[in-house]
Amino acid sequence: MKHFSIFLLLMSCSLIAQEQKLEPKLENIAWISGTWHGEAFGGKTEEIWSEPSAGSMMATFKLINEGKVTFYEIEIIREIENSLVLQLKHFNNDLKGWETKDETVDFPLKYITKNKVVFEGMSFEKVSDTEMNVYVDIKAEDKVETVKFNYKKQIPVKKPVNQLIEVKKAAVTPIIDGKAKEAIWGKSKWQPINQLWLGEAYSQDDFQGRYKLAWTEDALYLLAEITDDILLDKEKDPLKAWWDDDCLEIFIDENNSGGNHQFNHNAFAYHIALDGNVVDMSTEEKGILFNSHITSKRITTRNQSVWEVKISLYDDTYNESGTNFPIKLSANKNVGFALAYCDNDNSATRENFIGSVKVEGEDKNRGWIDASIFGTLLLIDD
Repeated sequence: MKHFSIFLLLMSCSLIAQEQKLEPKLENIAWISGTWHGEAFGGKTEEIWSEPSAGSMMATFKLINEGKVTFYEIEIIREIENSLVLQLKHFNNDLKGWETKDETVDFPLKYITKNKVVFEGMSFEKVSDTEMNVYVDIKAEDKVETVKFNYKKQIPVKKPVNQLIEVKKAAVTPIIDGKAKEAIWGKSKWQPINQLWLGEAYSQDDFQGRYKLAWTEDALYLLAEITDDILLDKEKDPLKAWWDDDCLEIFIDENNSGGNHQFNHNAFAYHIALDGNVVDMSTEEKGILFNSHITSKRITTRNQSVWEVKISLYDDTYNESGTNFPIKLSANKNVGFALAYCDNDNSATRENFIGSVKVEGEDKNRGWIDASIFGTLLLIDD
């Protein structure tokens, strides 16, 4: 009996370890976001959750019976007093509210684990990346019945996957000093820059390149190691022919959507010059500085340069004349990404353009126009 009790105790400890509690932060429940469909109350349900932003997540819900909407809900999960609360309102199909003007139905947070979010009276259970269960306590007279909603979602393929790279989260935010002493750089894998996008074949003495990536909630981080026998920065005006000097070019598509970004901000192509200036095309079809998006440090020893870079990510609503805020990153997010190097030893124009992803077809210099050629990053919480 004693051995059996010890066995039960060990099993209990094991289950507790598996259900380790997470901090009450929206980033830990971001997997709820998406468009979900299921069945309940004899009809079809649809629930659409936004990704975390500005301290909240928002959802709309509707129940459809026999081709007609029975009722709607508006739901939010918001940060409050170092915790989370889920609040909702119900509406008839004509948008007449069930609750009074200032009344909400509130579900305070109890706890979060890797695959569960438990509120008082409602919980979310992650089955897989495309399936979840929602359990809701519903009062009927003097009884409380727990109703299960089984939801599934389709994850659309936004573009061809040219290159998929898992990027680990940094426990300690890297310091942009070009020294790369943080532990995350030792844990991350080197990726090659070895695809000739433009120019003649080059020798290893002329160019070699590789890079690593990491992320935090606030930014994507890049460590690039470039071997280049001649560094050229002949153009002193950062907005004049910036692509013809030696520079590191970072391609970012925040939501991995692909598509045209030549003179819009569906994606960005950041050229980082040797002097640290950052340039991309504007909506007015000319170069502008994006120095606030990128923090970089380059240390060159003989013919080898180490670039350490912090990249703030902006979505496709970016407005050059407005106020913009970088997005928060979270695990399981996909980001379109490519890296390239403009190499010019001593010519009127750049001699080579070497990238990190293979581009099909004869015209390989399409990254500044077409985000569909970018690779794909998968942010993981390691």
